[in-house]
Amino acid sequence: MKPIEKIDPNFAVKTKLDRTGLVFYSAQESVFSLSGLFWEDGKYRRIPESVARRVNDGVLALHANTAGGRLRFRTNSPYVAIHAEMGALGKMPHFALTGSCGFDLYEKIDDKQIYRGSFIPPFDVEDTFEAVVELGSGDWHELTLHFPLYSEVCALYIGLDEQAELESAPEYTHPKPVVYYGSSITQGGCASRPGNAYPNLISLALDSEQINLGFSGSARAEDAITSYICGLDMSVLVYDYDYNAPNPEYLEATHEKMFRAVRAAHPDLPIVMMSLPKKPPHERAEQDKRLEVIRRTYQNALDAEDKNVWLISGDELLGDALEAATVDNCHPNDLGFWFMAQKLMPLIETLLHK
Repeated sequence: MKPIEKIDPNFAVKTKLDRTGLVFYSAQESVFSLSGLFWEDGKYRRIPESVARRVNDGVLALHANTAGGRLRFRTNSPYVAIHAEMGALGKMPHFALTGSCGFDLYEKIDDKQIYRGSFIPPFDVEDTFEAVVELGSGDWHELTLHFPLYSEVCALYIGLDEQAELESAPEYTHPKPVVYYGSSITQGGCASRPGNAYPNLISLALDSEQINLGFSGSARAEDAITSYICGLDMSVLVYDYDYNAPNPEYLEATHEKMFRAVRAAHPDLPIVMMSLPKKPPHERAEQDKRLEVIRRTYQNALDAEDKNVWLISGDELLGDALEAATVDNCHPNDLGFWFMAQKLMPLIETLLHK
């Protein structure tokens, strides 16, 4: 495997990292296993732009946010550097840049995924940043790099020691993806770093492939996105767009419709319905109406003798830590996402072994 500048000098990475012997490899090289994303017209995307245009303006704006994207590889380099060229950046007052714009790195050690560090963008990041995570030894490392949750990535280069070797990582234990469709919570807002979004926590723990189709404020189960999801080859579908339905009446008009469309396309697919996480007492009335809509979809499926449908109430998602589990009574923090993962993970694990 040759560094990018050895293949084409025109693509040599201009780095400001002061590291002797540092060489860069394009993340698009086949030695790197890319998950949850694909390359299209100058940036990484979660769904094709042509599909996003048919859904709504919010999905069009967010479809190239790289939530759920992962890059896996093996190396005996004592460090890993990145050179990331960014597109639209998610900068928000209640969302750490390490989560919205940064990358983080995990290493598989004794069959467990261990957090090794974050590639932290500078506060004034505009379009490019570089960072290094030290691994501390020249032993072999099996690594997973998580992409940003709320930003676009137009180019990514992986920097390693020039003496190091580079290999592909093994396939996931569960290579057929779990697909998550939903709101900003599904997309990962407001995890402090990408690996702490609940779909990523589950993927790390179960060594399972996943596709994150969380679209902040924009998941409304339109026909175009439903049709796209119906066309995916998936092991499980988790859908929880409750938060983005404008009102209970809209949810009533779309929730069972989406379920029936996916079920028609995938007669035996395990489908998990979730409602929005528990809200404070003064917001309970509408939440209860929404939950009742989702319960009807679920019950109608059971009445039709559907054996592959499950319901998780949002009341169960944040444990007893409601006051400490969100940043704004809506978006989970790391504690909230951990509670969500712990609630959903045993079910996903069971379904992956069906």
